[in-house]
Amino acid sequence: MKDSAKIKVRDYAILAVCAAVLLVVQVGLAFLPNIELVSLLIMIYAKSFGKKVFWIIYVFVFLEGIIYGFGIWWINYLYVWSILAGVVLLLKKQESIWIWALVAGFFGLLFGAFCAIPYFFAGGMGAGFAYWVSGIPYDILHCIGNIVVCIALYRPIFRILPKLYKTA
Repeated sequence: MKDSAKIKVRDYAILAVCAAVLLVVQVGLAFLPNIELVSLLIMIYAKSFGKKVFWIIYVFVFLEGIIYGFGIWWINYLYVWSILAGVVLLLKKQESIWIWALVAGFFGLLFGAFCAIPYFFAGGMGAGFAYWVSGIPYDILHCIGNIVVCIALYRPIFRILPKLYKTA
């Protein structure tokens, strides 16, 4: 009984550290327009931790709300990162770096469309469409950045993380 409780505490501590890492890399790279590591890390966390990734995501999103405020943009983050994690969980058995780079790229390209959803409800079709269209140049940059980051960092990070989780 004592050991299983220890494992749960250990698991929560690891997941909390993963959420903190998301926040640190997000804040640290915020000066770059849509070049980020959050997408890649969520993909790796989903493959490594399975459904526990949602705990990481929601702690991360809550912390972002504390730092940046709880505006309409914050609602987006409650589901956008979960969509990415869900796709990764569906494709979990894939090993090809090119599949993961495509997933990351398409996610970056669709990010603005996903984020426009609350604006359609809050301001109507015009507001949602304007929000989405105005962000397309950043979505293209997000797509390219995600592909490059994934190709460069997916394998090294994916090899290290499960080892840390098992030996921690």
